[in-house]
Amino acid sequence: MTIGALTLTPSFDPDATEYTANTTNATNTITATPEDDEATVTILNGETPVSNGAAATWAEGANTVTITVKNGAAQKVYTATVTKST
Repeated sequence: MTIGALTLTPSFDPDATEYTANTTNATNTITATPEDDEATVTILNGETPVSNGAAATWAEGANTVTITVKNGAAQKVYTATVTKST
């Protein structure tokens, strides 16, 4: 999982599901690459869907990004709080 060139805290680990990042950018590209090519990825910036590999637009303050990776019956949800400051 990457959000532009932002630094995720902690560094991405498939077993960790909660992350934070800070930005001054208006947008950043969100990319989630599942380990299994058959898995599906759904990305939401708040309630707004974001295509995998597309840019999310940030509001001032905290933005919650939810990435759901589904593979058959198995599902894992990752959350990143991206805080935009001026």
